Amino acid sequence: MISYADLRLVHMTCAALSLAGFALRGLLMVANSAILGRRWVRTVPHINDTILLAAAIGLAMQSGQYPWTTAWLAAKIAGLFAYIGLGVLALRPGSSKPLRIVAWIMAMVCFLWIVSVARLRNPMGFLALM
Repeated sequence: MISYADLRLVHMTCAALSLAGFALRGLLMVANSAILGRRWVRTVPHINDTILLAAAIGLAMQSGQYPWTTAWLAAKIAGLFAYIGLGVLALRPGSSKPLRIVAWIMAMVCFLWIVSVARLRNPMGFLALM
């Protein structure tokens, strides 16, 4: 079995890669780059996010903290759904470019809020510091 510390490292590394990849894809979207349409650019994030989710499930199981019993974890998952929705709006063609850019920025702020919820173990995340 993988240790909690190793799972946490995998989770945090995948989270950092996810944010970096999303930021890069957003910049490519803003620049109207053809690279954004390449298969590997669309596939690699899903692989990374699958590993990220598997590590998160492993951490929850090993720690015994589940979203239905831990408020900060439930908030983190709610934030994840918001991040996914905003990310889809930002990176899928069809909407206006200004809307896509706003959704991209909001998704990155949402991601940072999710990280703050995890670090502070507070469902308000960085909002609790204001």
